[in-house]
Amino acid sequence: MRTHGLTLGKYAPLHKGHQLVIDTAVEEMDDVSVLIYDAPETTGIPLNVRAGWIRALYPTVNVIEAWDGPTEVGDAPEIKRAHEDYVLNVLKIRGITHFFSSEFYGEHMSRALKAVDRVVDADRAAVPVSGTTVREDPFACRRYIDPLVYRDLIVNVAFLGAPSTGKTTLAERLAAEHETVWMPEYGREFWERKHVNRRLTLDQLVEIAEEHLRREDELLLQANRYLFTDTNAITTYMFSLYYHGMAAPRLAQLADQVVHRYDLMFVCDSDIPYDNTWDRSGDANRQVFQKQVVADLLVRRLPFFVLRGSVDDRVEMVGRVLARFQKYMNLTDLGMTQTPLLR
Repeated sequence: MRTHGLTLGKYAPLHKGHQLVIDTAVEEMDDVSVLIYDAPETTGIPLNVRAGWIRALYPTVNVIEAWDGPTEVGDAPEIKRAHEDYVLNVLKIRGITHFFSSEFYGEHMSRALKAVDRVVDADRAAVPVSGTTVREDPFACRRYIDPLVYRDLIVNVAFLGAPSTGKTTLAERLAAEHETVWMPEYGREFWERKHVNRRLTLDQLVEIAEEHLRREDELLLQANRYLFTDTNAITTYMFSLYYHGMAAPRLAQLADQVVHRYDLMFVCDSDIPYDNTWDRSGDANRQVFQKQVVADLLVRRLPFFVLRGSVDDRVEMVGRVLARFQKYMNLTDLGMTQTPLLR
């Protein structure tokens, strides 16, 4: 007889305790299904994101997205019946031979399914963590979270703007204030080492964008709630247009992917004094480049906040946005009294 294991949960977020249950089922069963509930009262992370973690980590597992499942939890008889009814009569799940869990509901759900009640680490001895603990402080619980999941818990904040608009100063200061890491602009480091007559080739600009992303990915796994990123592939793309009037297809592709990568984007305005260092091309060019950066964001339909004034003013503005922002929220729900979007 072919065995089929079922486990379920909110996975908000998925952690090593959940994975121990799934791993055990995968090891012991011929087939495994994981039922994952929508849980807006528990987490702002969308169901399809949480389901995506499981699909990526367990490609052989059947993932069932319960968008209309019951959300109330507890051991009251009516709550138990609601979950049993949903699994058996709404989803019509049949043929389950083993029900895997580390929770109290394992007993009644396995009985309803006429399946073996397979309890895994109920006393949390193997993996001493809970979803509540992880939600309260993911950074402190990093060892219990897969990197694929952890990076999706970090708010990646990008600062854009022309040269000498204060991006580096702001990213570094905010990282210090929030006790996290920041991503320096790799393009500047590369340019200082490899430019020829202040120019880089099309291929070198692609190299910059790819290495910046690689380093950024590493820092996401070290970040504490936020990663503050100095520029991104759009900046490199804009420099390619400035240097060559064109961009390599790969660089254009990386610039297009920005829409999926950053949670918040801030444009540092050019209202601060220009720092006329040897490697820059003058304030007039700064003003033109600034207009081009803003225009590119508008054409891409990417929402952004404009930061003006002193460093303290800008830090305060970012702080107000971060205080109201949560990962995966709609930016129009921030409720800012004055829209910071550039008009």
